[in-house]
Amino acid sequence: MKQLTGSEIVIECLKEQGVDTVFGYPGGAILNIYDELYKHEDEIHHVLTSHEQGAAHAADGYARVTGKVGVCMATSGPGATNLVTGIATAQMDSIPLVAITANVGVPLLGKDSFQEIDIAGVVMPITKHSFIVKDVKELADTIRKAFKIAKTGRPGPVLVDIPKDVTANKTDYTPKTPEPIARSTKQIRGKDIDKAVEMIQKAKKPMIMVGGGAVISGAQSELKEFVDKIDAPVCDTLMGKGAFDGTDPRYTGMVGMHGTKASNLSVVDCDLLIVMGARFSDRVTGNTSKFAKKAKILQIDVDPAEINKNIKVHASIVGDVKSVLEMLNHKLTKPLKHEEWMEKVQNLMKEYPLHYSETGLCGPSIMESIYRQTEGKAIITTDVGQHQMWAAQYYKYSKPRTLITSGGLGTMGYGIGACIGAKYGRPDQVCINIAGDGCFRMNMQEIMTAARYNVPIIEVVINNHVLGMVRQWQTLFYGERYSNTVLEDKADFAKIAEAMGATGYTVTTQQEFDDAFKKALESDGPVVIDAQIGKDDKVFPMVPGGATLEEVFDGDDLAKQTK
Repeated sequence: MKQLTGSEIVIECLKEQGVDTVFGYPGGAILNIYDELYKHEDEIHHVLTSHEQGAAHAADGYARVTGKVGVCMATSGPGATNLVTGIATAQMDSIPLVAITANVGVPLLGKDSFQEIDIAGVVMPITKHSFIVKDVKELADTIRKAFKIAKTGRPGPVLVDIPKDVTANKTDYTPKTPEPIARSTKQIRGKDIDKAVEMIQKAKKPMIMVGGGAVISGAQSELKEFVDKIDAPVCDTLMGKGAFDGTDPRYTGMVGMHGTKASNLSVVDCDLLIVMGARFSDRVTGNTSKFAKKAKILQIDVDPAEINKNIKVHASIVGDVKSVLEMLNHKLTKPLKHEEWMEKVQNLMKEYPLHYSETGLCGPSIMESIYRQTEGKAIITTDVGQHQMWAAQYYKYSKPRTLITSGGLGTMGYGIGACIGAKYGRPDQVCINIAGDGCFRMNMQEIMTAARYNVPIIEVVINNHVLGMVRQWQTLFYGERYSNTVLEDKADFAKIAEAMGATGYTVTTQQEFDDAFKKALESDGPVVIDAQIGKDDKVFPMVPGGATLEEVFDGDDLAKQTK
């Protein structure tokens, strides 16, 4: 046992937890911690982002690709509040994150002191837990507890706020080895497993929907075995991509607002919908009162609060998806066959494939080129909008933790920071961010971060000079009244990239994109490709807001209606 300052305890606790990389931005209140970081730079690499939001997104991207807890840091007041959007993003997508902030000294708390904010109170609705540590004796155990909470059960973000005087005060410190986090199996009941097996064996037209919980659980091998045993088609949510191989013949594509017709119509027609680690987001279900009305619904989720929250289900199993699948696979001793049903679904896939006009450069053609040139082996991060949907539709994800995207909060400006974090987490992988021009404007300064550290990420800006997804809605549902969605200005993203220390390309044809992307793959530093596409390109298929999945339509359907 030895006496350490609060700052020394922070660093020692991070080392205990196996943290090798943190993302952050310093300031007055957190100076003691940053001074200590300086002394341990050989053990913990600190990445100085250009904005605190970029630090939170980078920690989030790091966590998503590694499965470990991401760590970000910020000073008091505006530094701490700048983390909020990133923390909320992590909360909505169940990402393990620990945010460490500093605050004014304990005697100054509650007195509107310079750069004081009750950040623990601010983030209470968007974290699993938030702490303010007013006694240095409680600091080590609080940090340890924060990491445990962040990765136990359904993961999520935790904030630890430390007043400046606590970072300077001393107390006894005893190192501890973190306890392993056990999978959540206590709530799995044998009778629930038996009921699920009975429902599966009776079903004639089973359908499997895979969500982000299956990715978090690491359930891909158990899921593959389960699918083969029950002979069922598989769709996924945006967050579930890669949990089931997107190149498998049983895979029907994404489900929901921009899901494939085959997935949406199969969910409508199935008699048993098995939902794994998905929370029935409105973007997935459409009109909840009419969702999968022909089917009995079996929901598997680690969080009991998700059962019957959005959709009333017929049966449920509460527990870790991987563990539940192991039990189901053990019980399903005889393989099932649903040849007629599988043939019907396969015919839907043939009748309604994803397609687009191949007359010029467009989002789908860009994604297909990226898929071809990376041989499907890259990590793709995205911002939010049309480009995000094209990235989900036209790149085939065969492994989990390879699509990194803000699904729940829909955070524009998420992608660059997340891509930097992903590259630090998986330096062996090609990491590509797909952005829209609207999103790129929000946090483009993080290109400077990539350039400062020479992080070889590729930023593809699918640039249509409008807020594409909002414009799509304005075109289809708002009488083409384009209120504040046109971004026709004089910004040259390639020049901006060059000015920030990256390599920049502007492309307007498919051949130019193919050539620029090939060069980007060969580069040892950050590259920005400004890919100019048409402002009226749309994401299809589409389910209108509040409509049912069977009302899914595409460009061909729209053309028939307007004739």
